[in-house]
Amino acid sequence: MNPNCARCGKIVYPTEKVNCLDKFWHKSCFHCETCKMTLNMKNYKGYEKKPYCNAHYPKQSFTMVADTPENLRLKQQSELQSQIRYKEEFEKNKGRGFSVVADTPELQRIRKTQDQISNIKYHEEFERSRMGPGPSEGSEPERRNAGESGGYQRAEQPQPQQHVHPQSLPVHSQSLPVFQQPSPSQSFGYKDPAAPGSAPRGAPAGGGKRFRAVYDYTAADEDEVSFQDGDTIVNTQQIDDGWMYGTVERTGDTGMLPANYVEAI
Repeated sequence: MNPNCARCGKIVYPTEKVNCLDKFWHKSCFHCETCKMTLNMKNYKGYEKKPYCNAHYPKQSFTMVADTPENLRLKQQSELQSQIRYKEEFEKNKGRGFSVVADTPELQRIRKTQDQISNIKYHEEFERSRMGPGPSEGSEPERRNAGESGGYQRAEQPQPQQHVHPQSLPVHSQSLPVFQQPSPSQSFGYKDPAAPGSAPRGAPAGGGKRFRAVYDYTAADEDEVSFQDGDTIVNTQQIDDGWMYGTVERTGDTGMLPANYVEAI
């Protein structure tokens, strides 16, 4: 049995039947309640089981509630509770970052140990900067470099001591009185043995130890000799703490040379 149309009340046959909103409609009767625009199953909107277009779909209005004193009190109380909770959460997480970690005894012990280590290192650096580098600090890199090279490593090349010729002395120093030793006839025939350091620099006695040069040296005066690293010095005689007299075996030159540039063989 064919149903009746929900709008015109006439019989709706299957070829023109539209089943929507729990009702049956003719295709021409299924239109908007306001503008009478024909609708279909894709563009209609139902409200209270009546079809509407998108432009005339009724707006839903909310129920108005009167602002009674009780409602105002509840509103104010809820706002206060929200602010209090926000402040509590802010103060609780302040300074802790985004993640909150519980202060367990293990974490407290680790934090205390780190603080002690930091204080010790700070005091060590402060004392070291105040006292300055110790004598062992400067020699430690040299010892390390010597150990890595695995062989003999020479120290920094020393500077020879300068000897002063009598001609370069001031006039007042040359004019000082010189006390001469008594001659052998005045000392009743007794002769003192010549001291090792009393021999003149220009012509020392022959003989002496053999030395090997450990640095290159270029003569600065006429009475000095030049030599190279590894040369052998023979017929040496110590003049003072910084200079000696000898002959370079390679060249045959004889003269003065710095004592800290050679080593005994």
